[in-house]
Amino acid sequence: MLEIISSWDEALFLYLNGFHSDFFDPIMFTLTKTWPWVPMYAFFSFLIVKTYKKESWWVFMAIGLTILFADQTASGLMKPYFERLRPCHEPLLEGMVHNYGYCGGGKFGFASSHASNSFGVATIMTLTLAFRYPWLKWLFAWALLFSYTRIYLGVHYPGDILVGGFVGVMSATLGYLIMKMIKDRFFPDVKSPLPY
Repeated sequence: MLEIISSWDEALFLYLNGFHSDFFDPIMFTLTKTWPWVPMYAFFSFLIVKTYKKESWWVFMAIGLTILFADQTASGLMKPYFERLRPCHEPLLEGMVHNYGYCGGGKFGFASSHASNSFGVATIMTLTLAFRYPWLKWLFAWALLFSYTRIYLGVHYPGDILVGGFVGVMSATLGYLIMKMIKDRFFPDVKSPLPY
């Protein structure tokens, strides 16, 4: 069964990775980096402080836990455990993968830390700010685009993205619940605008 799923994943990867052009190559290579999104992260920080003011600390702590859980689960635990080669490192796919001369940060790709971190950010922002800024739910579209760059560049299979995204959502949910519990348990007098 796993072999069948893996073959479907490989076929879908080759199909999606086949959509590339000289025009989009440098764009996708730039979008897959962290630094182009720094202004967006700074804007989110502003919204958190504007919304929660002195109580912003627990939201930032929840974000920190989200990134910690998401990144360490995908990169620290799953990649070395499963040892699934990235498409661009797979000998059977040699000459079939378009990767723009880039093959990720290591040999193994399951699960995608790009996907886990971006979907984690989208989830924690939705949990903490979407009640006031409903448009933040569109961050899931950003997370999908950010993750797709990894398929475009040949460093992840769709399955890596799917599982990584799930890890990110679960990490954000866990980080949120832990910090919400700490705030409610040890700082019961702190009044935040959070409706739930």
